[in-house]
Amino acid sequence: SFSFSLSSMERELRCPVCEEMLKQPVVLPCLHSVCVLCAAEVLVQRGYPPPELPPEPNTPTSSPSTRSPRQARRPLPKTDRLDRVRRDSPALVMLFPCPTCRRDVELGERGLTDCLRNLTLERIVERYRNTISLGSMAVMCQFCKAPQSLEATKGCADCRANFCNECFKLYHPWGTPRAQHEHIQPTHSFRPKVLVCVEHDQERLQFYCRTCQRLLCSLCKLRRLHSGHKVMPIAHAYQTLKDKITKEMNYILANQEKVQAQITQVESAIAQTEVNSAVAKEQLYQCVSELRGVLAERQAGLAKALEGARSRRAHALNSQLSEKQSLLEDAGLVAYTQELLKETDQPCFVQAARATHNRLGKAIENLHHFSLSADPSLRHFSVDVSRELKILGSMDFIRAPVAPVIDTQKTLAYDQLYLCWRLPQDSAPAWHYSVEFQRKVGGAGPLWGGVRSEGPGGTNSPWQRLDEVGGTSAVIDRLEMDSVYVLRVRGCNKAGFGEYSEEVYLHTPPAPVLPFCLDSRWGLHAERMALGKGQTYARSVPGLTLLHAADRALTSCHLTSDLLVADVSVTQGRHYWACSVEPGSYVVKVGVGLEAKLQEWFHLPQDMASPRYDPDSGHDSGTEDAQDCPPPFCFLTMGMGKILLPKSGASSSTPLTAPLPPRLGVCLDFEKGRVGFYDAHSLRVLWEGPVDCSAPVCPAFCFIGGGALQLQELILVFFYSCLTDL
Repeated sequence: SFSFSLSSMERELRCPVCEEMLKQPVVLPCLHSVCVLCAAEVLVQRGYPPPELPPEPNTPTSSPSTRSPRQARRPLPKTDRLDRVRRDSPALVMLFPCPTCRRDVELGERGLTDCLRNLTLERIVERYRNTISLGSMAVMCQFCKAPQSLEATKGCADCRANFCNECFKLYHPWGTPRAQHEHIQPTHSFRPKVLVCVEHDQERLQFYCRTCQRLLCSLCKLRRLHSGHKVMPIAHAYQTLKDKITKEMNYILANQEKVQAQITQVESAIAQTEVNSAVAKEQLYQCVSELRGVLAERQAGLAKALEGARSRRAHALNSQLSEKQSLLEDAGLVAYTQELLKETDQPCFVQAARATHNRLGKAIENLHHFSLSADPSLRHFSVDVSRELKILGSMDFIRAPVAPVIDTQKTLAYDQLYLCWRLPQDSAPAWHYSVEFQRKVGGAGPLWGGVRSEGPGGTNSPWQRLDEVGGTSAVIDRLEMDSVYVLRVRGCNKAGFGEYSEEVYLHTPPAPVLPFCLDSRWGLHAERMALGKGQTYARSVPGLTLLHAADRALTSCHLTSDLLVADVSVTQGRHYWACSVEPGSYVVKVGVGLEAKLQEWFHLPQDMASPRYDPDSGHDSGTEDAQDCPPPFCFLTMGMGKILLPKSGASSSTPLTAPLPPRLGVCLDFEKGRVGFYDAHSLRVLWEGPVDCSAPVCPAFCFIGGGALQLQELILVFFYSCLTDL
């Protein structure tokens, strides 16, 4: 157990560059430690000028006879590397490649000079060396004359040397300044007694800046650089950090069973990795063997077809060769014909010569029109394996899908959450997806975060998951209102799960969604107002009424308006709905009103002057007539790509305008008699006002001139419409 702990601790005391025991370690800005000589070596190899290193103490450990092998083989920084740096160039910002965190660490213009020595780590290394050596490495007096050198009994921190008793008295006589030197135990490695500031010589580091996480001297503390920073005395920082480390250490020691369980789990994973590697290797050999078998079988089939073609063509060419050879002077047909011509019996000659005449005619015709009876090239028996070679060359282990990309334009939160994503083109295909979501608890999260790398403050509820989602979209229900949800997705195939997508943050509406359609019972003019299928879309087109009213436009204000209301009314509770107004609309008013009052007002003649449409007002609420009681209706005016916000006070002469949001949300609190207007994309409040809720209230929409409006569909309706589009 003791030897195991020592060997385990030795890993913490090795330099990550040379992998030997640390010597004169310096602390990098990333808080990792390396030997100062190793750090200088790495910087010179990167082309930086050689740094000014502190001189090594003249101790037995640095003598040529006892110096470690790595010091003996370390080349000194070459001065010719200075030629690479122009003398007139600005100060370099050195980057050191930390081997522990595997990233470049900025050292600053002064390089290693700004890095403090890790004296604590040096002391630990020395104690460790003394423990494992058990006194076998004696420290000899450096001032005794050879060959009678005695073992050192004291070390002087000021002289940085080791002495025996007699030599110490000789070099530190009473009554001299040397008698005040600090004597320590003999050591092979002397170090400064205290840390001093690298910028202000001999100034002790007495403060700690929590903002910069740096040690400061009293002069550094006064610099403007640390103005407003949280600076504390070093004693306070020491005690605070020591208490935290003690608490953390006690926690680890109290949870040794959990540590051991995790070690067992990791060891099991290592063993399982070896087993799975062997299985995967066997499967690889099996797959390649099957490929070889298929190739061999296909090779045999193609070779058989080639041999059949060769045999048929060889037979045809051999027959043609025999026929041509029979036409030679001393062979075959010619010899037979010569003998036939010797026949004198005329009937017998005619009888026997007809067949010979036919053969000779064909032979003469073949002489004039000669061609081979078979093509010897066999060009069409060539095999093109370029496509197969390309496929075999790209043969690789199956890859898990890469991180999906969430479509933030289609992803939204309404009565439910709708999440839409896609896989990048270079990704392996996914068999199915896993969608995970959690609700943020505490902390003010972003209303619509889009895509963010890390979440807002506060704690989170446990992750919930939808497994084996077949498509590239999902609907999540049973949500809490006015809450921020974090969503992510990852794909899965035979290789397992891939990486998670970047997290997306959605804010649910502040109240339950009120589903409704547009009702055209009141004030609808068919020649200029049209409703879409499902009565969730309305378009208004200016008609002849507006043209007829233009004749009186110089004397009074004439407006043609059309009112659309919801087919439901609200009598209690809180409700939310959203709609989109076409940016090119002239004037569209969105809001709520008492059902009875809306019917009364909008059944008046449509082409008349109306004092309720004040062109300077951003909303119509009837407050001009009744200051003490809530108005019977409340509208927000928008048009021509802008939204007109109500006046903020009596001193305001001009109403404020803002860009028209892609979707406008409306939230009605019936009990409080309040209606709020939101940017439905971010759920940012645009304006909130009172409304009379003493009787049923219904959503209302008013068109003045041309315009169009689309109610936000419920998520399931939107989901199925997206599937239909695909």
